[in-house]
Amino acid sequence: MTVSTTHKLLTNSWNGDVASFESAIGRLTARRPLANECEVAFFEIAGDADLHVNVTHRRPTRAVRGWSGPGRLPNGYVHNRRFGGAEPSLILRRIREMVYAGTP
Repeated sequence: MTVSTTHKLLTNSWNGDVASFESAIGRLTARRPLANECEVAFFEIAGDADLHVNVTHRRPTRAVRGWSGPGRLPNGYVHNRRFGGAEPSLILRRIREMVYAGTP
């Protein structure tokens, strides 16, 4: 099982952090196997300075505090969260929690 990432950033304000997040996420499964394949998408919305993150799993997962969802998409089940002034290490921790959310 793999974790893939994508990003669509409108500004340069999150570029460095997102590059670090993508690199760290790429190493996740080397340390701990993944039971539910997923994709992490980073994006910005015009007029909103927050970083938005979608984590889409192929199969349903348990809810994780702070994440909205799940929403049903053709490729799986999506949870969303936005991050403003949080430390990058905390953002990565929250993403990791969602990536490894267990099945209900």
